[in-house]
Amino acid sequence: MNLGAGVINMPRHRRRELHAHLAHQLWCLELPKENYVVMCALMSGGEQLVHVTISGAPGSGTSTLVSKLGQKTGWSSLNGGDVFRAEASRRNLSVHEFSELCKSNLDVDRSLDGLLKEAMTTQGGPEIMESRLSGWWAFELGINCHRIWIHTSDEERARRIQTREGGDFETRLGESRKRQSADKARYETLYNIDLDDMTPYSLVVDADNLSAEEVFRIVSLEIEVE
Repeated sequence: MNLGAGVINMPRHRRRELHAHLAHQLWCLELPKENYVVMCALMSGGEQLVHVTISGAPGSGTSTLVSKLGQKTGWSSLNGGDVFRAEASRRNLSVHEFSELCKSNLDVDRSLDGLLKEAMTTQGGPEIMESRLSGWWAFELGINCHRIWIHTSDEERARRIQTREGGDFETRLGESRKRQSADKARYETLYNIDLDDMTPYSLVVDADNLSAEEVFRIVSLEIEVE
């Protein structure tokens, strides 16, 4: 029996009902999170789950881009930073304390990424997904969507963070480089992912000398938003 073909040929509303039922059953089986996410993606019957992923290092302007895209398209969105802050609050920890916990306990980091992947593979989930690895997850899960990476240099990110949060430039630059180095090492350890590898992305925007509006226009053309 070819279950996949049967699901694809169902009316959309029946596919959604079946997907929700099977997803609940898989969750109740307490499968490893990775298995749950992959099977939910396969059960979508080819129906698009997320329209676009937006990724970039902290300070690259991804949150601003997501906001502009949402205003223009009316699409729903989920920001990885919001998930991080919500989980920190749930644990009664400050953002800094939760960040330190993630560094010392990689299972916590994996659980956060699991939440994001689950959202990407759930019917009715966000149409715009913003997180450092959302493009990688969409690529590896075979989700047919636009995958955008916003590239900025360490110096430009430091300038933007300095403008937004204050402090002196050299301190912000050192913090930016330290965080980027730590993140690269962590993702290599967790998932064997090289953050410098742009293979998953359908568009890479060098945003060092671009305004937020210019980045928005470039991405809008890529995803054909008028």
